[in-house]
Amino acid sequence: MARVHAFGDDALGDLDAVALADAIRSGRVDRGEVVEAAIARAEAVNSELNGLAYQAFDEAREATGRAGAGFFAGVPTLIKDNIDVAGQPTMSGTDAWDPRPAGADSAVTRVVLDTGLISLGKTRLSEFGFSAAAEHPRLGPVRNPWNTGHTAGASSSGSGAFVAAGVVPIAHANDGGGSIRIPAACNGLVGLKPSRGRLPLDPQYRRLPVGIVANGVLTRSVRDTAAFYREAERLWRNPKLPPIGDVTGPGRPRLKVAVLTSSVLREASPEVKDLTLTSAALLEELGHHVEHVDNDWVPASFVDDFILYWGFLAFAQVGTGPRQFGDSFDRTKLDNLTLGLARHTRRNIHRLPLAIARLRGLRRRSARIFGRYDVLLTPTLADPPPSVGYLAPTDYNQVIDRLTNWVAFTPLQNVTGEPAISLPLAQSADGLPVGMMLTADTGREALLLQVAYELEEARPWTPIHR
Repeated sequence: MARVHAFGDDALGDLDAVALADAIRSGRVDRGEVVEAAIARAEAVNSELNGLAYQAFDEAREATGRAGAGFFAGVPTLIKDNIDVAGQPTMSGTDAWDPRPAGADSAVTRVVLDTGLISLGKTRLSEFGFSAAAEHPRLGPVRNPWNTGHTAGASSSGSGAFVAAGVVPIAHANDGGGSIRIPAACNGLVGLKPSRGRLPLDPQYRRLPVGIVANGVLTRSVRDTAAFYREAERLWRNPKLPPIGDVTGPGRPRLKVAVLTSSVLREASPEVKDLTLTSAALLEELGHHVEHVDNDWVPASFVDDFILYWGFLAFAQVGTGPRQFGDSFDRTKLDNLTLGLARHTRRNIHRLPLAIARLRGLRRRSARIFGRYDVLLTPTLADPPPSVGYLAPTDYNQVIDRLTNWVAFTPLQNVTGEPAISLPLAQSADGLPVGMMLTADTGREALLLQVAYELEEARPWTPIHR
């Protein structure tokens, strides 16, 4: 299969969002030219990557004529299709109801757009974000631009594929079990899942008994991620968390780094384990104190507890469908993963309260780790991105086993609420990106960004078009 990208000699060039914003402010490029270039790029690659859920090209053109004061004024972006954008449908990756335009922007949409970003439309995801690969029975898979025979990861798959392919330099994503970090790892991007509550959430996510969902962005550079959080913090700030501030480079202190290559379920593949140890050696070369640790603070029940809770979210979607989505809701159009998760929780509903209690208790366990170490290094995923079809939602038992084996490291931080960042520090033997994940204590995104800057300088990642 082919490598697909849209980089070229147009107004976007290969600039990241920070550089593009500067070029627009200085007058070196025109907002209209930038947006037209991004639209042309989206049209050029979407037939192969299949990442666009809804196009709002005309709205983007209109937005270029309105003065914007945000730092990213005029920079094109995309919004994941599970949050509301006024006047656009929110389908959440499913065919289960008839599309209808949202009446207003969600809270996080307002933050994203108030930074000055101009949205070209909405990106595809797996149904309700439940799978780590977007393989829609009717629409087909979202494909990896590095090799279109492989998955782009999910649930923020369309955002990941289009940022990596050069359509836009930054795109909205969110993460309930790894859905910022997984597409970052698959597509060679920077993906920071922030601390719980760092960015605003829709009410249905704020009411969850375990708050696993976090909004964020996918970018090609550490400075784009840092700049987005700086600007977002100026617009909306959670007073319960320490500010991230303006992080512009590596930090001075040398850190204590714990390295882990085994999740509670399995060891990373030999190739991914070796690549993780290479990243650990790089941190050691940079002067950090590195220790290899065992995964002995996560109980053996974690995987079953998380699947049961994940299924509780599916159970709620299926059960409240007509009330939430209208009379057109048709559960027969849901995929087998959604239905299987809902069925699993319905059959085991008596176990749910204790599972929730154990999940809530994980934060106390992880806090002990961060009492001893500043940062935890693991692979983002246990294996490189699999081929398209491997995670297709056909047989529930097969796909849930494959998902839990692949997505072995990312769900923990959703449960504990700690920040974690995936960096494109490695590649597999066949040239696919392999992400490395750094986790820190709650509220310490600034520390993660400082380490990310240092690693980016020491081992710059190769973009797709080089």
